[in-house]
Amino acid sequence: MLIPPTAIHEFPEDIFTKEQRKNGAVLLHALCAIYMFYALAIVCDDYFVPSLEKISENLQLSEDVAGATFMAAGSSAPELFTSLIGVFITKGDVGVGTIVGSAVFNILVIIGLSGIFAGQTVVLTWWSLFRDSSYYILSVLALIMVIYDDRVFW
Repeated sequence: MLIPPTAIHEFPEDIFTKEQRKNGAVLLHALCAIYMFYALAIVCDDYFVPSLEKISENLQLSEDVAGATFMAAGSSAPELFTSLIGVFITKGDVGVGTIVGSAVFNILVIIGLSGIFAGQTVVLTWWSLFRDSSYYILSVLALIMVIYDDRVFW
């Protein structure tokens, strides 16, 4: 019986040895991560949000529609790139769990925190919750039906 390699061996090797990481090189990883988060915040604040505002103005979209489409695409970008890394770099099976898990996070946590920090009472109708939940359930069921037999083809 052939034992598959563990998932950690699917990623590229680290530039530092284990001994170098023990002696403090892991701090360089942490500093790099902090720098990348800071750079991401600058890019989002200075370029992403203003460009979405211009696109919404030119397309004459309401704030609700723009938020539901463009900001949803922006919040789903992490799972897109995680899936791309999983498919093209590690050749692993991280895509489905990442996408479904991230969608649940987006639905529950982001919307919940937005409601908590809104600073005012947010009036919602039953229809929007029912509509969004129904489409999400249908999309997850369609995904399950497609990948049920571990074969995906056109």
